[in-house]
Amino acid sequence: MTPSAGTLSAWSDESFQEKDSAGFYIIAAAVIEPAMIDAARAVMLRIRGRRLTAKSHWTQMDDRERRRAAEAVAALGGIHVVAVGSPVPVRRQERARRACLSELVTQLHGFRVGHLYMEARESQLNDRDVATVQHARRYALPKGTDFRIDHVPGGTEPLLWVADIVAGACRAEQLGRTAYREALGDVVLDFEVSTRC
Repeated sequence: MTPSAGTLSAWSDESFQEKDSAGFYIIAAAVIEPAMIDAARAVMLRIRGRRLTAKSHWTQMDDRERRRAAEAVAALGGIHVVAVGSPVPVRRQERARRACLSELVTQLHGFRVGHLYMEARESQLNDRDVATVQHARRYALPKGTDFRIDHVPGGTEPLLWVADIVAGACRAEQLGRTAYREALGDVVLDFEVSTRC
């Protein structure tokens, strides 16, 4: 899973909170320079350590582990592009996801990303992501732009865990806990998306 010549790849994960009056949906995409890909995978495997789970996951970390994970991601460099969509009422997370993913594709294109890897979900939900990316490519990107999306199991690709850490830190910030987002420093570029939910 390495970028093709002339384009970069991104690896993404999401986090959300439904709430009648507000709520938010976050999709974080880790854009890692090709020369740093192997190092990033090694760092993520070290962060996972001896956990019994297949992958490192933000929700399973304690406060100290989260701070160290955010600092490790910051040290990797690169840029992490984050769509923060709101509002997200109860049972509207898929609509919010589509709005965020569509805008994320446009933003990633501006960073020379041509391939997005997302954590696999159910087949039908994966198909919705593909349709969203195809629509964004057709209507938001310059004609003839090549932008691909592939879904991979979360336990098989440590680069997805980079995005999980970024999404978790940005989620914490939305909930008023800013320390993790601050630990990421200037490697995160986040933008707001109206979900129209």
